[in-house]
Amino acid sequence: MTKKDFRFLYYPYMRESVSTVDFEIRTDSLTTQIGLAASLTENVPDVYHDLMELLPMAYHLNGSVRGKLAITGDDLDRLSAIYDRYVAEVKDRIETFVLPQGSTAACTLHTCRSEAKKSVRALHKVSLEKEIPGILFDYTHLLANVFFVMAVYVNKQQGVEEITFISKSYPTKTMKKKTEE
Repeated sequence: MTKKDFRFLYYPYMRESVSTVDFEIRTDSLTTQIGLAASLTENVPDVYHDLMELLPMAYHLNGSVRGKLAITGDDLDRLSAIYDRYVAEVKDRIETFVLPQGSTAACTLHTCRSEAKKSVRALHKVSLEKEIPGILFDYTHLLANVFFVMAVYVNKQQGVEEITFISKSYPTKTMKKKTEE
């Protein structure tokens, strides 16, 4: 066996140059991080349960680009309900931009958030090569948001305070409160 044969035997994706492969690699990384986050949240049962539900969904997202579309409207609705549940729990903690810090579990969830955002970018590159159903963009964007609120929720459950990030690059936005007349 030559060196060239060895390379293609163990790195079969290197022969492909389409963006689909990069998306698959990115979502595989996301799935791996979700598994890690689940292992770190066994003491936060609601998060652990939700992550174990999202774990196969990340692989369904992965396969939906090259294979059969496996993300449905019901899946998007379920993800939206998960998001809403966590937002209701942490809304007072997410009124400002916060740093990705805290417990190891929360930091891993922030990594999941980042991986989901990278998956959105990889999906965009695929969409330049072929038609991509809009639901995949919606699901992946929402997935990133779910991981963010989960991270804040885990910090709350573990008694870790969020640290507000004050940008030196962008003006600070103040939230306008509604006043009654």
